Amino acid sequence: MASPSLDGATRAFMYGKLHRVTVTGADLNYVGSITIDPLLLAAAGLLPHTAVDVVNITNGERIVTYVIEGAAGSGTICLNGAAAHRFSKGDLAIIMGYEHVPAQDLPGRVSRAVHVDSKNRIVAVDEYITPSLGELGNPAANREGELYETIDA
Repeated sequence: MASPSLDGATRAFMYGKLHRVTVTGADLNYVGSITIDPLLLAAAGLLPHTAVDVVNITNGERIVTYVIEGAAGSGTICLNGAAAHRFSKGDLAIIMGYEHVPAQDLPGRVSRAVHVDSKNRIVAVDEYITPSLGELGNPAANREGELYETIDA
């Protein structure tokens, strides 16, 4: 079977994520957005004022908002405005940034996952290389059933 053509198509590509961060605050009395420590932003390649998906591991909620920068080294992950109804201090979350990429440019593109401890300090950064359609099915790339080791300090 021939592979479908990727010419002209674009895909939303998850280029960077903060994995299992701990929410440090939820502030209803703010205009909106999510405040994030800039050290975490830089590690994941996330920029202020860009859209992110935020998934609450604790309760299953999922929102879309935009990033604002907090204080460097603070470990801040604070949901602001209406999002504060969906997140509470102490919840675990995943924050993901996406970009629209021409589909033919996806093979070889890197997706970065930043792992943190319970105080949102960076403990590891994983980079995953996107395969081409012809490279799918490589047993070494199969991550099915992979468990996440929680990291605490």
